[in-house]
Amino acid sequence: MKRKKLGGYGQILREDQEKRMPCDTTNPPRLWWCPTGPLAFLPIHTTGDYSTNEPGTKLSDYVVSSYTPTLTILLDKLEKTRRFKGLLAISQPDTPGLLRLPGTEGELRKIEEQAKGVLVECLRGEEATPDAVLDGMSTCNWVHMACHATQKKANPLESTFHLHPPANHPGHLLLSQVISKTFPDADFAYLSACQTATGDESLSEESVHLAAGMLMAGYQSVIATLWSIRDVDAPLVAEEVYSRLFEDGEPDSEKAAIALHHAVQSLRKRVEDESDSFVRWVPFIHVGV
Repeated sequence: MKRKKLGGYGQILREDQEKRMPCDTTNPPRLWWCPTGPLAFLPIHTTGDYSTNEPGTKLSDYVVSSYTPTLTILLDKLEKTRRFKGLLAISQPDTPGLLRLPGTEGELRKIEEQAKGVLVECLRGEEATPDAVLDGMSTCNWVHMACHATQKKANPLESTFHLHPPANHPGHLLLSQVISKTFPDADFAYLSACQTATGDESLSEESVHLAAGMLMAGYQSVIATLWSIRDVDAPLVAEEVYSRLFEDGEPDSEKAAIALHHAVQSLRKRVEDESDSFVRWVPFIHVGV
């Protein structure tokens, strides 16, 4: 698949190269993007020249990119202390009316393998009702959602995580429900679902998606997706992310951005010869601190 450079950003990258910007691949500096207007819908973190595999030709060779809905949210969260109080991990492989997601079961197994004695509370299939998930989010300050999700452009607050439907309930966990709850110790959310950071083009000056909603609910750091991800890719990315977050048995959400950075680099190398490689690794993004 032929790839084109994003004009203006390609020029910026070339100018940086000419200045011989230092490139520390093990611990690159952080860079936060706060895009508005049409830029809010571009994967700016992927800027680069994809006609070559030479080191130093991609923005990701120099920095770890994160996004923030507003500078106010970013500055507010930078000041907060962070302490791990357990991970709630949700797997919903079978959702009525939607495609089966068998990879979500493997995703939770990968997380448990990496946990190494760290407190992980798992809700699988029928256990993962909206009420059970909200209760779990009140006690665990990390949450991993491996399920279907839907972005509602007409009413973003009705954007939905699709969970197990209990009796007389559709099984929908709405963004409005999450935002209305109080999670005083909320820290890290991994939204391993489709379109969790897809905004509404009619509201391009506002961040109204599931990832932004998690920040509004109190979470400091969120991993999300810009569009649909492959069921086979999600466990691979999650495994590498958590191997870094749980390193040495000390859960550290401040490593989330760099952990995702390396996990996506690994996925990119793994699928680089596939015709759909670009759409497979690009959608994973980090939001917040």
